[in-house]
Amino acid sequence: MTIALQYCHISVNDVDESLAFYRDGLGLEVRNDVPSGEFRWVTLGSPDQPGVEIVISTPHAGRSQEDGDALQELLVKGALPMIIFRTDDLDATFERVRATGAEVLQEPIDQPWGPRDCAFRDPSGNMLRISQEPKA
Repeated sequence: MTIALQYCHISVNDVDESLAFYRDGLGLEVRNDVPSGEFRWVTLGSPDQPGVEIVISTPHAGRSQEDGDALQELLVKGALPMIIFRTDDLDATFERVRATGAEVLQEPIDQPWGPRDCAFRDPSGNMLRISQEPKA
């Protein structure tokens, strides 16, 4: 038996604004853009992980009004779980993401527990960390 992660969802306020961040800043490729009434789901992924996709959608997409409102409230507070990406060139990735105008929470530093990392907020306020394994 095998098991592998296929999709991970990220709630955003504006899909198009977030596309610029995740596609242009992080360098993820758009794999699918699915409209459904007034909502849409966009999947993105890294060429280095062809079987894993991130789905971005607004809080009310596919949810009840009550559930969408609750998720929207958490998104506005910045209280949703952080997302952590890995790169092989943290400094170049940091500069590319910073060029999108994203809010920098932490410039690249060496962490005492091993990796070198940085942190941003995406346009919707989600916290992202980007890490690079220590050089041997």
